[in-house]
Amino acid sequence: MELLKAIQSRRSIRKFKSDEVPDAVIRELLDAARLAPSGSNLQATRFVVIKSQVERMKLKECTPLPFVAHAPVIIACCIDSEAMGNTLVRYRELMEAQAFAGTPLDDPTLMEAAAKRRSGMDQAAIKAYLTLNAAIAIEHIVLRAVDLGLGSCWIMMFDSAKTKRMLELDDRYDVVALLPVGYPDQSPAARPRLPLEELILKEV
Repeated sequence: MELLKAIQSRRSIRKFKSDEVPDAVIRELLDAARLAPSGSNLQATRFVVIKSQVERMKLKECTPLPFVAHAPVIIACCIDSEAMGNTLVRYRELMEAQAFAGTPLDDPTLMEAAAKRRSGMDQAAIKAYLTLNAAIAIEHIVLRAVDLGLGSCWIMMFDSAKTKRMLELDDRYDVVALLPVGYPDQSPAARPRLPLEELILKEV
C-alpha cells in the first residue's frame, strides 16, 4: 500500500476479529518500529507481545477499556530509562556511519556536552524525552499494520504501574502505551479533522 493511502486509511480500531495474527506478521510490525528514528539513535523503545488469552484477560484489571483484551495481540510499548546512559556509544556509531558528515554535529565535543547535560536530567524529563521517541516507533507499527490489513488503537487509558507489575518488568522499564492489534471487525468512517488552515500558525 502506498504510504499516503495508509495514512488516509488509518482508523482507531476497537472491534477485532478472532483470527490470530501470524508471528511473522507481528515481527514485521516490530521491525517497522525498529527502523524508526530516535534522538541520538538511542533506540530506547522496548516491546512486550501479549498473545495468550490468560495474559490478555489480566489486562482487563489494568484498563477501563475491555476491548483491549479482546484483540488477538496486544503490544505493550515500553521505554528503557537506562538507554540514556548509551548516548555516547550511539553517537560514536553514528559518527562511524558518517551520519553527521558535512554538518556541525560532526564534532565529538558537541555530543559529549549533550551527554553530560542528559546525565543531569531528572527522571521526569528523561521519561518525557524517551516517550516522545517511543511515539515515533509506535506510529511506525500503526501504519505498517494498516499496510498489512490490520487495525490498531493507541491506548493511554491504563494503569502503567499495575501493567508493569503484571508483566513483571524491571524497574528500568515503563509502559507508555498499549497497542491492541488484529484484523478489523469494523470499518469506521473518517474522523473529523480541522482544516489545514487552522493548523498553520504562520508562514515567515
